[in-house]
Amino acid sequence: MSTIPPAEPKVEPVVDIDWAALRASLGDVPVEDDPALVKQKSRDFFWYSPILKRQLRNRYAELVVVPRTEDEVVAAVRACVRHGVPLTVRGGGTGNYGQLVPLAGGVMLDMTAMDKVVWQRPGAMRAQAGMRLVDIEEASQPKGWELRWFPSTRRTATIGGFIAGGSGGIGSINYGVLADRGSVPAVRVVTMEAEPRVLELRGEEVRKVLKAYGTNGIITEVEFGLAPAWPWVEAVVSFADLPAATTFGLALATADGIVKREIGVMPWGAAQYFRPLVPSLSEGASIAIVIVAESSNEALKDLAAHHGGTVSFERGPGDAEGSVPPLYEFTWNHTTLQALKTEKTMTYLQAGLPGPDFVAQTRTLMETFGDEVIPHHEFIRREGRIACGGLPMIRYTSEDRLNEIIRWFDAFGARVFNPHTCVIEDGGMRTINWSQVAFKRQSDPLGLLNPGKMRGWFETPPAA
Repeated sequence: MSTIPPAEPKVEPVVDIDWAALRASLGDVPVEDDPALVKQKSRDFFWYSPILKRQLRNRYAELVVVPRTEDEVVAAVRACVRHGVPLTVRGGGTGNYGQLVPLAGGVMLDMTAMDKVVWQRPGAMRAQAGMRLVDIEEASQPKGWELRWFPSTRRTATIGGFIAGGSGGIGSINYGVLADRGSVPAVRVVTMEAEPRVLELRGEEVRKVLKAYGTNGIITEVEFGLAPAWPWVEAVVSFADLPAATTFGLALATADGIVKREIGVMPWGAAQYFRPLVPSLSEGASIAIVIVAESSNEALKDLAAHHGGTVSFERGPGDAEGSVPPLYEFTWNHTTLQALKTEKTMTYLQAGLPGPDFVAQTRTLMETFGDEVIPHHEFIRREGRIACGGLPMIRYTSEDRLNEIIRWFDAFGARVFNPHTCVIEDGGMRTINWSQVAFKRQSDPLGLLNPGKMRGWFETPPAA
């Protein structure tokens, strides 16, 4: 199976659009046409990848449409289909793979004005797609509930964007990933047709739009599970080296009596870039960034001491944030962002260790690449088992060398999700999901939704 992304996107910007007629068709639906703002809204964090930075740097929408209601989404779709205008959906713009970059230009549908709770029940909530994750927790925590999982971009990411482009994050050590049964029981979707339909997808049908980058339906509402809220303690535990930190991370991941939300492990090669945290760290130390329930803090410290670790930083649930942001903003994709603030040639992969001996595999990784590849482990639960998700950082030198590293991880048995492509199947899925393609052919027969991101659209499905 090829792990190398396509050289260039397969679609070109659409030209000769009658923008005056389109805007007239939109009626009272709000639009934004300031060129600088439209360019800004056409961007996510694809520049983490030097390959995507080259491929996507000149791809922009021409107009931003900001619906406030589902009826206005329908009106925007109807207008775009009538005039043959591509439409790309945007949430908080926090993705890393160019999910929202409009390869064919056209309209950017900014969903952030649809930001209300539809309903909340014990253990579940339904919210409009543009609601930010941080606002969801502000609404749910007073009732004793919180998000099961969230990305490191929690402050700006939306629930619709997370469903369409994410997979898991902080909390996945307890609750797995978005694709796990029961995580997202239902979504509400508007189709891209001359007469748009509003569909309720439930159960297994939700998989048709999970991590599909908004290529086959416009998510307007999401129903998702919540977890009981805990008062959390954030901590950094320091170790002499990365194998020791990894050993501790695995021990904490498998300590069922300790309630935890995050276990991120990384060497000094990564920690040195965490400017607000560096004063609390010993130079050269490898670290584990952890979030545990306040009631489990004593057990955490005992476990850390047992493995030779030292708590270097601690913040309780009532402590002021001060100069150090939430520790989850040093984990997951934020780890690479922190490094990029200092070292502009840094990039990354998503490549989890195959296991079961994560410590030995960590040593092999370090011995093979030295400081060219900086390991970064995130312990999660996948299909009921502890897994070591990886987001290793890479000192980029060339595309050929990056592809050599990807092939090494593949041969090593790592689970590679390639973040250097904006095409769904060439990145995380690495195979064509014909169910998603079939749904696109039904819901977007003209191929106007975020075109160019679904490889299966351009290929012939296998015979039944």
